[in-house]
Amino acid sequence: MSSYVGVLVSDQWLQSQFTQVELRSLKSKFVSIKNQNGKVTVADLPPVMAKLKAFSTMFTEEDIKGILAESYAGAGDEIDFEAFLRAYINLQGRATTKPGSAKNSSSFLKASTTTLLHTISESEKASYVAHINSYLGDDPFLKQFLPLDPTTNDLFDLAKDGVLLCKLINIAVPGTIDERAINTKRVINPWERNENHTLCLNSAKAIGCTVVNIGTQDLVEGRPHLILGLISQIIKIQLLADLNLKKTPQLVELVEDNSDVEELMGLAPEKVLLKWMNYHLKKAGYEKPVTNFSSDLKDGKAYTYLLNVLAPEHCNPATLDMKDPTERAKLVLDHAERMDCKRYLSPKDIVEGSANLNLAFVAQVFHQRSGLTTDSKKISFAEMITDDVQTSREERCFRLWINSLGIATYCNNVFEDVRNGWLLLEVLDKVSPGSVDWKQASKPPIKMPFRKVENCNQVIKIGKQLKFSLVNVAGNDFVQGNKKLILAFLWQLMRFNMLQLLKNLRSRSQGKEITDAGILKWANDKVKSTGRTSQMESFKDKSLSNGLFFLELLSSVEPRVVNWNLVTKGESDEEKRLNATYIISVARKLGCSIFLLPEDIMEVNQKMILTLTASIMYWSLQQQVEEAESSPLPSPTNGHSTTSPDASPVPSPANGRSTTTRDASPIPSPANGYRTTTPDASLAPSPANGYSSTTPDASPAPSVSGEDEISSLSGDVSNLTIDDAASDTTMSSQVENADTPVV
Repeated sequence: MSSYVGVLVSDQWLQSQFTQVELRSLKSKFVSIKNQNGKVTVADLPPVMAKLKAFSTMFTEEDIKGILAESYAGAGDEIDFEAFLRAYINLQGRATTKPGSAKNSSSFLKASTTTLLHTISESEKASYVAHINSYLGDDPFLKQFLPLDPTTNDLFDLAKDGVLLCKLINIAVPGTIDERAINTKRVINPWERNENHTLCLNSAKAIGCTVVNIGTQDLVEGRPHLILGLISQIIKIQLLADLNLKKTPQLVELVEDNSDVEELMGLAPEKVLLKWMNYHLKKAGYEKPVTNFSSDLKDGKAYTYLLNVLAPEHCNPATLDMKDPTERAKLVLDHAERMDCKRYLSPKDIVEGSANLNLAFVAQVFHQRSGLTTDSKKISFAEMITDDVQTSREERCFRLWINSLGIATYCNNVFEDVRNGWLLLEVLDKVSPGSVDWKQASKPPIKMPFRKVENCNQVIKIGKQLKFSLVNVAGNDFVQGNKKLILAFLWQLMRFNMLQLLKNLRSRSQGKEITDAGILKWANDKVKSTGRTSQMESFKDKSLSNGLFFLELLSSVEPRVVNWNLVTKGESDEEKRLNATYIISVARKLGCSIFLLPEDIMEVNQKMILTLTASIMYWSLQQQVEEAESSPLPSPTNGHSTTSPDASPVPSPANGRSTTTRDASPIPSPANGYRTTTPDASLAPSPANGYSSTTPDASPAPSVSGEDEISSLSGDVSNLTIDDAASDTTMSSQVENADTPVV
């Protein structure tokens, strides 16, 4: 097995300017402009560079030609990949110094990615290490490596195999990862390590982390700023998990009028935490509102008032009289320690206004002693207005999908955040570039209601252009927060994105539409090609609830990925749940970016089943496309292959390179470079669980070739309708009365 390597550049300084995600994306751009002889010239660059987000609003093609002419004598000069990267950096430097660039530039490299320029906070590092030591100290596997020493780089070294990050995700949101899918050995090979990191990144997206600029190779290399950034997000999600009405209905006390409850439900968790803090500060007589976790807390006075009102029995009268902020901060932390609060920060962190650590500290105080009422009437009211289980699951799925797109606005609550139309416009622009007329859009905060309606009307207009089913639906329905219509629209939007991504892999088949029927046929053919008899009648086939079909499908696209010794027969509810959780983790481990829950498989939620199948299909087809692109290019004159130093830019399954891209879409891209076949990957039925361990002589039957497979996917079913393989919901204003819930 070949070892896992990223895109390598001989010049180490040049390598350090980019993360692996960015190198992979730029490498792909570079390869796309090679001519039939496998060469790239200076003249080929301007059209490509002008379309990159970093430069699209800054330079025209003519501008770029002029800049390149300063470095190259002729447009016909051949350049290699490193020269391409240097040209990119040169243009980026020009863009940042160009007038108006600070306002208009949305650089491909959102922040400087030069490793030498990234500094990490030793205080944050020490706090995260303490958190890990506390929560994972008893983990059966990790305890041999813990406790970590915060003064060393042990944290980054331990994170390199992916186990720590996967375990940390499960602490933050229990049950996210089926730990049977984590490769936990003291020494793991590069392929297994890459699997763990792929599982980690896809699972991190599934709990709400933003990972669009992190690739598996970045984690393998143990890049401190990226690892700390990811850990920070995971811990933040853990600490803020209960700051919502569903988990803590007592939060309803923070609003004076019941009409304000919806506003509370739409707030980000950190905003709810600030609201909670100000609620108690007002009761304590502290008149200055706290608006952030940094400058407003530097003098320690707000902390003093907060802790005095929450735990007056530990109050120290000398704290407020203390003139030195550092000394006051020490007394504040002493007070917190007597309340048994974990110390996420030091007096220095308070004085310097460390936002991340202050937020963590306040969240810990909230968990330890919220000081909220136990008024049963208020609590019952809060419980009454929260969504039913099915609606909550759908909202969660679409929220995580939206946040995975890498758009500027972060979605905290779908039903509240879409009401001004801006978030939906951003999503539409992402999945259908150029569809939004931004000159006609109003950016939040929007005070005038009619501006919100205008935004939402444009959303409806674009939806109709994309041929969504929008019968009797108006923008005002979204402004009013009609949950059924919002969910129905988002499903069509997510499905459109999914089908477009699949269609983009179909260049060999004249751009024929991908349909639900085509996805269904592909899955059945794939399983059948391995000699198995399982078939899926539709995406609502109740037999899918045992999970066996999807395990067979995953095994058919990558035989090694499923450990059949862990698979149950799926007869009881518990066995079905075990299989469902394993399916989700195995799919993410493979490289699929999915947001469904085990219940969606167990209950055969047809829309989530469709997204799962499409994600696996996308991964499989992407592997075949990459294999084709990485093969030698034939020469038009003599038929012989022509190679160049940059001839294998897009990784194939055999080289194990990461394929995460900056514009990571909800349907996954391949991320771990699996081999197509392995000698020990096939399975035979076993009396114990229906499957036996792998045997070297039982290879599955070969599947159809990549090109034939891709070409065979077109169907007659309209791209705009969903037959019995998916939802047949028609979106209308009458949907409120529909018997079938919109998923």
